[in-house]
Amino acid sequence: MSGALVAAVLTDPGRALALTSGDWNALIAAARAEQLIGSLAVRLDGLPIPPAATRVLADARASAEQGRVAALWEAEMARRALAPLGVPVVLLKGTAFVAAGLDAGRGRSIGDLDILVPRDALDAVEAALLAAGWEWVKPDPYDDAYYRRWMHELPPLIHRERDRMIDVHHTILPPTARPTPDAAALIADAVPLSGGLSVLCPADMVIHAAAHLFADGDLQGGLRNLWDIDRLVREFTADAPDFCLDLIEQAHLHQLVPTIKRALRLAKCIFGTPLVEYDDPLRLRFTPVASDALFARRLLARDGWGRSRHKGTEFGFYVRSHWLRMPPVMLARHLWTKVRKK
Repeated sequence: MSGALVAAVLTDPGRALALTSGDWNALIAAARAEQLIGSLAVRLDGLPIPPAATRVLADARASAEQGRVAALWEAEMARRALAPLGVPVVLLKGTAFVAAGLDAGRGRSIGDLDILVPRDALDAVEAALLAAGWEWVKPDPYDDAYYRRWMHELPPLIHRERDRMIDVHHTILPPTARPTPDAAALIADAVPLSGGLSVLCPADMVIHAAAHLFADGDLQGGLRNLWDIDRLVREFTADAPDFCLDLIEQAHLHQLVPTIKRALRLAKCIFGTPLVEYDDPLRLRFTPVASDALFARRLLARDGWGRSRHKGTEFGFYVRSHWLRMPPVMLARHLWTKVRKK
């Protein structure tokens, strides 16, 4: 499986030295499909690898750097648009990683700008962004109403000149989801950056990555998100050896302890994330459970051409993602509405 090859080389770049030409083709194809080609390029920088791969990875590093600059500029544009409101603006995901100078941001593919603001400021934030040149991506009335009533974010916006999207969150999981993270605490505990923006505190940053991966989505692009978790945990643990204890404590606040434990188990299994187990002040183990194998199967499902494998597993996780977001009756109504509209 080429997904496993990507994970192995990211974890131990020295493994790239023994790859055949066929292995290189599979590695690059799968890394591109998982949006990990920039991260891979950073990890392999300076190693004696084949010239063709060297050129591909040099291009990937250049593209990642361009993406980093663009992401920071888009964050600055949002800051300028929202500064007059005087509300907290917390950067999320890839933009947060690069803005905070974290290892997880090195080479990372960054798409939309994701921000977190207080729910009671949503109307003012929406108006300010529209006035600054952002426009709605989803003009359909049903989709617009669905986002506003049931989702953890406004309908996505795109800037009419820069063609860059922004997702404005008021929490990190849909209100209909089983766990209910404390959005006010996420904002209150955020770490300020220079210039008026903030990022989530270290524990909340890992919690958000895990929530986005395991408690909300269908694991599409999940290997990149798990790599984020590995990088974040390694860096934060280096500064605070008991970081995992703090992480579990914070996860209790956000009702996400099972999600965090699964994220840590899979990060350890797939990327070898070093984790310390405890007996005191609480018993903390990272022994795999049976269902972890199904999650790993989904995360590593790439063939030598970068194509997704295990379509049945993929569909199962797609259904699971909707099941987690909505009660059964609401889910049936939503899917029926979407089918009728096609």
